[in-house]
Amino acid sequence: MPETMQQLLRERADDDQPAIIHEDQVTSWRDYVAVGGTEAAALLELVDRERPVHVGAVLANSPQMLRSMAAAALGGYVLCGVNTTRRGAGLSADILRAECQVLLTDDEHLSLVETITDDLAAADVRVINTDSAEWSDLLGAAGALTPLREVEAMDTFMMIFTSGTSGDPKAVQVTHLFPLFSGLHLAEKVGLTAADVCYISMPLFHSNAVAAGWAPAACSGAAMVPARFSASGFLDDIRRYCATYMNYVGKPLAYVLATPEKADDADNPLRIAFGNEASDRDIEEFSRRFDCRVVDGFGSTELAIIITRDEGTPPGSIGRGGEEVAVFNSETLEECPRAEFDENGALLNADEAIGELVNTTGAGYFSGYYNDPAANQERMRHGMYWSGDLAYRDAEGWVYLAGRTADWMRVDGENLAAGPIERVLQRLPAVSRVAVYAVPDPNVGDQVMAAIVLRDESELTPGELERFLAAQADLSPKAWPRYVRLTATLPATATNKVIKRELVAQGVDGGEGVLWVRQERGTSYEERG
Repeated sequence: MPETMQQLLRERADDDQPAIIHEDQVTSWRDYVAVGGTEAAALLELVDRERPVHVGAVLANSPQMLRSMAAAALGGYVLCGVNTTRRGAGLSADILRAECQVLLTDDEHLSLVETITDDLAAADVRVINTDSAEWSDLLGAAGALTPLREVEAMDTFMMIFTSGTSGDPKAVQVTHLFPLFSGLHLAEKVGLTAADVCYISMPLFHSNAVAAGWAPAACSGAAMVPARFSASGFLDDIRRYCATYMNYVGKPLAYVLATPEKADDADNPLRIAFGNEASDRDIEEFSRRFDCRVVDGFGSTELAIIITRDEGTPPGSIGRGGEEVAVFNSETLEECPRAEFDENGALLNADEAIGELVNTTGAGYFSGYYNDPAANQERMRHGMYWSGDLAYRDAEGWVYLAGRTADWMRVDGENLAAGPIERVLQRLPAVSRVAVYAVPDPNVGDQVMAAIVLRDESELTPGELERFLAAQADLSPKAWPRYVRLTATLPATATNKVIKRELVAQGVDGGEGVLWVRQERGTSYEERG
């Protein structure tokens, strides 16, 4: 049994089954491992071994990014996946914090990298365009691979930046053990074999694509299809590549479901969609529409808390988690009481029951943020890992997310969390995506605001919204949004997570779309001109 991704890939060195399918080209596992070894050998001849051997990658979801991942694993150095949506000072800060010696890019992203040339030069970062003759020459001149080291399970394989939904991204040190463990577990859980084809359209610089796309393919010998996510092109790609498995994170299921349904949507080879953060409605609808199984769970880039939805998980819950998973009050440092509900399912004791989701036994798979001691200290307090996610548990131990710690709202003297309100609004058939957040009350505290993206060809009127909310017996009157903005899109990270701080910064009157305002003491909504 391999203990590292380095060992696992070596076991694929004689495998002639397809590893990468991209456009009209097919690369076997044998060739994939070979070119990964050549790349590793070429890069190890360039680096200064007295400095951290960190190689940055500003690359598309492409065969080249997959090769660079294999090269890092085989070469025993660290690959730093750089978010390709970052710009200027933010992009520069990520690369320099990760202490990259070499930065790989391609024709598509070269102009992006060139905007920070001075910063990179000052830090002695060598930029190489993998679409250039220079790169071809380096690979052609490379000798046999002698790894930087024989890695161990807890050695860092990649640095992956957090999504940055609640602040600046932080570089998570991902060990060789995590993708190996995740890949073996997932391959067994969903029955992946060498006959499967894994469609990887989530960005490969993020943990979801690494742990739930690349890793299970490597562990099972399945083929990989690196792709750029497109809601309208999704089904065509699944059919073109005969993809049987896909991974997702954030809202891609909602994006796909927002496109017009066709009678033959279920005529496709997809068997399994695995990911996290999909709503109950989207899980059910995606399964029905595309005739596949959707397996949703909870996990973060830090990998300290992992929860999967077991059979029997009630609507709205993300699962139970292991004995180490708990909900704690960050001020009293005590476990929160279990949630209590009225006969309609409304949460009665939000103030007491909602707390922060923690790992009581320590860091789990979290090996810390690189070059960020303050952030490490914030995450690891009192011997526990604090996720920054608000949650509550019912009497049977089922966990329900309530948003991030910044998602608390104080409305008319009552504490509300965004998560439960979002789950209610997602019941609306016309709604594709929704974000609930606080805006200041002119007098004191907060007011609830919701930004809503409708499904394609769907409509919603103020009266329909009022009647819908009135019919939701588990929604507190104080949780009715005071302001509702119908908009074409929501600000999001490259991993499809909504950036609420941008919505908060827009305030009530900022942003695009149509704004509805509810009467201060009433229930009806009117459009503000």
